[in-house]
Amino acid sequence: MAFGFNGKILRVDLEKRKIAVEEPGEKIYRQYLGGGSLALYYLLQELKPGIDPLGPDNMLIFAASVLTGALPAPGMNKYTVAAKSPLSGGFGESEAGGWWAPELKAAGFDAIIITGKASSPVYLWIHDGQAEIRNADHLWGKMTGEVQKTIKKELGDERIRVLQIGPAGEKLVKYACIMNELKHFNGRAGLGAVMGSKNLRAIAVRGTKAPEAADREKAQAVLKSVRESYVEDPAGLGALGTARVAPILSAGGILPTKNFSTGYFEKAPDIGGKRLAETILKGRGTCHGCYIRCKREVEAHTPYEINPEYGGPEYETIASLGSLLEIGDLAAICKGNELCAQYGIDTISFGTTLAFAMECFEKEILSLKDTDGLDLHFGNHESMLKLIELVGQRKGLGNLLAEGAAEAAKKIGRGAEKFALHIKGQPLPMHEPRGKKSLALAYAVSPTGADHLENPHDPFFEKEGGLKDIHPLGILEPLSSLDLGAQKVRMFVYLQQYYNWLNSIGMCIFAAKPFGPFTITQLVEYARAVTGWDTSLWEMLKVGERFSCLAKIFNLREGIGAKEDRLPDRLHEGLEGGVLKGEKIDRQQFAQALEMYYGMMGWDPQSGVPTKYKLTELNIGWAIPLLP
Repeated sequence: MAFGFNGKILRVDLEKRKIAVEEPGEKIYRQYLGGGSLALYYLLQELKPGIDPLGPDNMLIFAASVLTGALPAPGMNKYTVAAKSPLSGGFGESEAGGWWAPELKAAGFDAIIITGKASSPVYLWIHDGQAEIRNADHLWGKMTGEVQKTIKKELGDERIRVLQIGPAGEKLVKYACIMNELKHFNGRAGLGAVMGSKNLRAIAVRGTKAPEAADREKAQAVLKSVRESYVEDPAGLGALGTARVAPILSAGGILPTKNFSTGYFEKAPDIGGKRLAETILKGRGTCHGCYIRCKREVEAHTPYEINPEYGGPEYETIASLGSLLEIGDLAAICKGNELCAQYGIDTISFGTTLAFAMECFEKEILSLKDTDGLDLHFGNHESMLKLIELVGQRKGLGNLLAEGAAEAAKKIGRGAEKFALHIKGQPLPMHEPRGKKSLALAYAVSPTGADHLENPHDPFFEKEGGLKDIHPLGILEPLSSLDLGAQKVRMFVYLQQYYNWLNSIGMCIFAAKPFGPFTITQLVEYARAVTGWDTSLWEMLKVGERFSCLAKIFNLREGIGAKEDRLPDRLHEGLEGGVLKGEKIDRQQFAQALEMYYGMMGWDPQSGVPTKYKLTELNIGWAIPLLP
């Protein structure tokens, strides 16, 4: 008997309208655990290289983990969506929390593999071991809030959890997102466009039987210990949300501002978590089993109507719609967050793409004629709100910006490429590598393009306080955030595999060390109790390393190699303001760090290609024929 998981994966062929159930053996679950690792196993086994990401041959995989939903555990509620990305042309993956993944597990399935394209709009209805494809013509073109209400009413159960895309996904906006419950987002990699390309508007799930834990008493004892260690900080994540860090980062010179030209924003206190809590915060949202309650729910009536059903902005949105655009109007940022949720648009990619357009406008590469009369000077929040709608509808300038900064820059030309800050086609997230230098590696080598969730960030490990959280990994010496030498590369390699493991078990980073209460040792103990496996930290980290190799191979098959593991030129230039003015990523030092990373991973130090020996050591020798 399987513990912690159902041993069943749902396969849905939309073209043939065929549904089947696959039962992988326990060894597959133990070797990949879930999330991105499990998704990569299927993508590399079945997806042909070179296919159009928005064509019917792409696969779309939703994967929970062997631990998701077995018990109400803080942070253990995430799932991965994966496919070939329309932004990068390589591996696309994004995670979200909320309530949908535990509900899927309770409905009897660990993952869903979607293939083909429906001939007309559909949605998927999954409930207690059953699944059906239903007509969605009446949902197409509707805003996300209306779609969720319609599906719940149609199916007659308010407890149904609805995952969906919005109009932006239907119109194939390259950075359209997927969401569940209107406020938990699979934001990155443009996977909402992949879902839209398949004419799949939503996946509704309802389940009544969660998987059993092998040793429920022991698992509960671990959770009790974790809960007793958690003391809420009145100025911390739960009380003020992730946006609390905006003024802190600005004071440290590392708040992305004015398209990453500077790290200081004078209005940062006006858009931070404290100001939000003092003004328009209505409530603290949360995810399944989590008492940290870091989610924001905001409400306002003037100058904008803002509906708390769509939650509220997290730090990434505060920065991408705020400081990055030099917008210091909190209400406008919150309205922008709501509009992105209604249309199904990734706030990070939209903000970075708009910052690109604003800099082009100020450099006179774009004129009022090009922008349909919109004033795109930095700081114009009305233009920001208008462009969210235009992108979501693919109208006017919005149709160009819907392609993302990289593609838009190519179409504009005239030197615009310099201001499109992306890696592998994916725009930069809201963290400054020039002041947190392991992020230079994290952004460059991330298989999905620039990603801030490749590893915990450097400031945690400058002092013993945060360093002790990762002692089980053998990292014992503090390092400066501005260091990018051999020891920093070693730290990054170990932490990257740790974060890959968290991804594979569906664990939120805010519930695990160094952010949250779960220690590394407690996570292993919990995995042992739930699955019944005699597992170890060693085995868990090997899952993380396996993920890195398989993701690299996926990209190599698509022609994405070492030359794409690069940084935008701007990051090699000095910051223009803030306490770190002049700080940059040295090109030679970065090249040396990249070579060391490849070597430490067991890959060719020059090409970054994993060796057949490394693949054999990781027990993924089946992938050797896929090497270039």
